[in-house]
Amino acid sequence: MRIHLIAIGGSAMHNLAIALHKKGFNITGSDDVIFNPSKDRLAKHNLLPKKGWFAENISSDIDIIILGMHAKEDNPELLEAKKLGLKIYSYPEYLYEQSKNKKRIVIGGSHGKTTITAMILHVLKNLNIKCDFMIGAQIKGINTMVNLSNDSDIILLEGDEYLSSAIDKRPKFHLYKPHIAVITGIAWDHINVFPTFEIYKEQFRIFSKMVKESLIFFSEDKELQKIIDKTRKNKKSIAYSTPKFIIKNNQTIVAGKRLKIFGKHNLQNLVAAKIVCNEIGIKDDIFFNEIVSFTGAHNRLELISKNKTCSIYKDFAHSPSKLKATIEAMKLQFVNKKLTACMELHTFSSLNINFINEYKDCMNQADEAIVYINPETIKNKKLKQISNEMIYKAFNSKEIIVFNNSKELKKYLLSKEWTNHNLLMMSSGNFNNLELKDIFKLIK
Repeated sequence: MRIHLIAIGGSAMHNLAIALHKKGFNITGSDDVIFNPSKDRLAKHNLLPKKGWFAENISSDIDIIILGMHAKEDNPELLEAKKLGLKIYSYPEYLYEQSKNKKRIVIGGSHGKTTITAMILHVLKNLNIKCDFMIGAQIKGINTMVNLSNDSDIILLEGDEYLSSAIDKRPKFHLYKPHIAVITGIAWDHINVFPTFEIYKEQFRIFSKMVKESLIFFSEDKELQKIIDKTRKNKKSIAYSTPKFIIKNNQTIVAGKRLKIFGKHNLQNLVAAKIVCNEIGIKDDIFFNEIVSFTGAHNRLELISKNKTCSIYKDFAHSPSKLKATIEAMKLQFVNKKLTACMELHTFSSLNINFINEYKDCMNQADEAIVYINPETIKNKKLKQISNEMIYKAFNSKEIIVFNNSKELKKYLLSKEWTNHNLLMMSSGNFNNLELKDIFKLIK
């Protein structure tokens, strides 16, 4: 079978291409821009295409087209595929096609999806339980973010609520039709697609109704609890909350087990992962024996470097609720150390003047708060520029330090004294290619 992926360079798409290539399919693809690590990974498997979109790439001998979100409706290859009447899937739609005969477990919610998925995969891998999967970040011990096989009875899918493709406006997680699912909580995001909180919540109402067997949900989220009450009558739903824990010598202990992760949000994720494992036959004691070695998913409260007096962490956090939770986790874990928390406003929602006020008070727990905005990012997203005064008002603090130049930010961080003082870098971007390794030299 020949499969062509339009927008093959995306984080999910290039991993899907590699997974299908390993499965023995004839894979081709295209994209107008491909960054690392996608570029090197595709090249390693001889799947790296020449740059650009070309209608001549599409011919009648292609069995399936998989369309990535990066490709627009007027993409010349998409138009040619339509002209030839080829079967076109979005990547979540194709994942469902590949898993029709498997038990589908979908991890949804505004935050924590990647971490919960990674925790479950970590336990299953340690127990040698075969599982197909799609996850949104790299995790230790697993080479690709997508795995599709013929001999696994279950598939674990990170359920993103964003749109599936330019021609399929359904949220990705609506396509998976889960048997077992998790909803971690609901915090308004993707304002460009869901302009009101009510519209955003509606996507989770729909998802909740779709779950065939067990829905695991975070009961401390009042909005989510309302949805569960209305959509899961006479259907199995399992509530979870923050577990009891203690912190001793900068280490978090749950159920008598010393963990390598920390923070209330991570501990909530751990409970959700445990219940999913329970639902597929893994008992609590076995789960905890395996989860103690879990160090986290890439870019999720990830330790970069440390010495006896200072630690540097980075995190994917960018939404108001996640910023607040991540900062709180750092302050609770390291009670005797100051914290500089630096975040980048990078997403469409975070840079939208109609949304930015959602960030009120979310960085107040940090001893020093820094906000970085790249003016070019705002320009590329065709949004209005955001002034320093708008930042002070939105975050409800005039103490916040604002940078619009990554070189100046780097210079400032390198000038600071870091004894008994931690640094937390938070972004879904990369601070305009700021070389974090130079900042890591702070630790000596």
